[in-house]
Amino acid sequence: MKRRLLWISEHASPLATLGGADSGGQNVYVAQVARHLAAAGHEVDILTRRDAADLPSAVLSADGVRVVHVPAGPPEPVRKEDLLGYMGEFAEFAIRHARRRGGKYDLVHANFFMSALVACEIKRATGVPFVVTFHALGKVRRVHQGGADSFPQERLAIEERAVAEADRVIAECPQDEQDLLEHYRADPRKVETIPCGFDHSEFGPIDRAEARRRLGLPADGPIVLQLGRMVPRKGVDNVIRGLARLRSSRGVAARLLVVGGESREPDPAATPEIGRLLEVAREEGVADAVTFVGSRGRRELRDYYAAADVFASTPWYEPFGITPLEAMACGTPVVGAAVGGIKATVVDGETGYLVPPHDPEALAARLADLLGDPAGAREFGRRAIRHVNARYTWRSVAGSISDLYEVVLGTHRGTRAGAGRLARSTAARVLAHPG
Repeated sequence: MKRRLLWISEHASPLATLGGADSGGQNVYVAQVARHLAAAGHEVDILTRRDAADLPSAVLSADGVRVVHVPAGPPEPVRKEDLLGYMGEFAEFAIRHARRRGGKYDLVHANFFMSALVACEIKRATGVPFVVTFHALGKVRRVHQGGADSFPQERLAIEERAVAEADRVIAECPQDEQDLLEHYRADPRKVETIPCGFDHSEFGPIDRAEARRRLGLPADGPIVLQLGRMVPRKGVDNVIRGLARLRSSRGVAARLLVVGGESREPDPAATPEIGRLLEVAREEGVADAVTFVGSRGRRELRDYYAAADVFASTPWYEPFGITPLEAMACGTPVVGAAVGGIKATVVDGETGYLVPPHDPEALAARLADLLGDPAGAREFGRRAIRHVNARYTWRSVAGSISDLYEVVLGTHRGTRAGAGRLARSTAARVLAHPG
């Protein structure tokens, strides 16, 4: 059945360039799932914050998804850690928008905790049910980042409210589901595990030599790839240290490509994490073997995945991790940290290897295993292609989410009358008194 869906993604626009500090997997998730839902006949509008003055009020994509730029806070980039104070404006706009549309929306799908707060308020005002995908959880983040976590304390109460009031919560992997149950006392009947995916029209195997030629890379010599957001928790420093041990202790003259950042040219002023990582490379004696590429568009990433012999991803904490899927789709084996979604998607010893985070020695050992056995690595790559195509396409993800919507709407009928009586938690008062 065709449904009218309102998606909320306050900081992660589906139109954003990827690789910066605040643009990554959530942007891909929102763009891809919405696109596939639209292709299946649903009507999808996405609300995201206006972060530039020259953006149009709304954009209709070629896929039929309508992106609405919400005036909440200054029309300029703002760190997501500093956005909570603008969510009152965002929620007021969203409620007016939903009412202007004549109550047309059947369901709201919130992404991230601030969008979930907005969805709670929409449900309170209109009775429209909502589903939430958190993409990251504040309590788990604090375990891994401690004082480095600069999100406001109110995040935790907002997440607790959203878990309680949501009609369903989507966990992205088994670890995510476990965290929701243990840290947020989520009702297990309301939690559904649906993974992320990849788009086979974007990512698939191509000739490695041709990919290297297009990128201007040497035809010979082992290449390790790291691709994603340039933030400390992604563990790029661990990959650099692993490369140093691979070269010094194991005699493998590999090079590392690092793709990501706030600008197309690798600029430490625009992306401070690049400056920190350059210093790590110098300290480890591998500065001449590490190339920072800068950000790249989605259409360019396939060549980078295909050009590499191995993809390395060793974050401390990863709610899911889409880039390992994309690498495997291109036939490139993955050495990944045994955390979050990575430990669920990478089949250890078959499509790549799992290693502990913060362990450059273990990473070097597994990189050496793959780089020292090209025929074996190619077999890993073939198995990886079969594995992700069988389980992790965006089409199948969107289909599972659409099925979940039907369950929600089937159980929600007849409950709208009581929606206005939902109790406001302490977190809800952030809307009236931001700060």
